[in-house]
Amino acid sequence: MSDLQQRLQAALAAQGQDQGRDQRAGSSDFDLNPDLAVPGGRKLRPAGVLVAISLVGPEPRILLTKRSSALKHHPGQIAFPGGKVDESDADVTEAALREAWEEIGLPKDLPEVIGLLPSHETVTSFQVTPVVALLHEGFELRPEAGEVAEVFSVPFDPVMNPANYVIASRNWRGTRRQYYTVPFGPYYIWGATARMLRALAGTMER
Repeated sequence: MSDLQQRLQAALAAQGQDQGRDQRAGSSDFDLNPDLAVPGGRKLRPAGVLVAISLVGPEPRILLTKRSSALKHHPGQIAFPGGKVDESDADVTEAALREAWEEIGLPKDLPEVIGLLPSHETVTSFQVTPVVALLHEGFELRPEAGEVAEVFSVPFDPVMNPANYVIASRNWRGTRRQYYTVPFGPYYIWGATARMLRALAGTMER
């Protein structure tokens, strides 16, 4: 077992205990925007995303995608592979693994699932659970053209440093909305993806 795997398992186990003590644990797109009204009577749709950490190569890297600009939800944004839980999925982990296979060609039996992060609520009414997994070997990328414009990876260590995250803002539906962002070269990683990465960074920092 690698040092990183041990650290991840310990960190996720510890946050799981904290979440058990605090039922409010988790995050939301509304966290940084106290003046933004949470829609009443909203129905959250469960979803799972795969935080796949590749151990192939000289340094650990996290796989990310750039979503197709034609998609209804979050077009053109940087995201983890994943999507909503279908009726055929046993749970969010199975949904994340299925979606990763469909979106980027990642075989379902390749990731070693380490654990789950607390869920994140998006402004588009998804309850997203990040599934953290390790990749011990490579695979042939096969982006789904209708959903994924690009697949790339970022070094693990820089995005695990909370100091690299900044709070930015933009207009959204007539109001000024704040969100986390973590710059990486030409890619603008922001919103829910940056928030979930920062949650993992906070977990690793303990």
